[in-house]
Amino acid sequence: MSGPAIKICGITTAAALDAAIAARADHVGFVFYPPSPRHLALRDAAALAKRARDRIGKVGLFVDADEGMIGEAVAAAGLDAIQLHGRETPVQAARLRARLGLPVWKALPVATRDDLRGMADYSGAADLILFDAKTPKGALPGGMGLAFDWTLLSGYRGGLPWGLAGGLSPENVAEAVRVTGAPLVDTSSGVESAPGVKDVDKIAAFCKAARR
Repeated sequence: MSGPAIKICGITTAAALDAAIAARADHVGFVFYPPSPRHLALRDAAALAKRARDRIGKVGLFVDADEGMIGEAVAAAGLDAIQLHGRETPVQAARLRARLGLPVWKALPVATRDDLRGMADYSGAADLILFDAKTPKGALPGGMGLAFDWTLLSGYRGGLPWGLAGGLSPENVAEAVRVTGAPLVDTSSGVESAPGVKDVDKIAAFCKAARR
């Protein structure tokens, strides 16, 4: 079955991890950001990674984190990629990529077409750009269930691989893929029954709808 690559972010339990694997998602996201309701301690991330083995890609999400802490998380959870979700510069992204030898994903907040131009700054520094909805000042940088105008990405041809995040759910992901042609879709709050609480049925429904 064809369709975009799928990432289920904010995994915190074995049940949610198993559901993502069973639904044939391509990646799970482990959040290392204490203000988030999806934050994982290193020991919990390590246990989930051991359970996952090589059955699914493991992406660590960080927000303006110390490089040493990122290195610890990579080692503990056997991460396959690093997602930077804060104000990290292209120089910081390139340095992490070189130091850790892992692909770097950079989330860029989008509200207008001008925001898409930020992708060019990360050419040669990041491996994938994740277009996410801008959140209100003072709010968490993601996982808020907010979407942006998908038509901004209609026919988009950027210089880097990219993905779509922000407000995606089982109900709207098929339309989002149709409008944007996104090669990767990323959801977190859209497959939850409460903040930080993943719903295994919603995970299955999201993956099915994304491939529709």
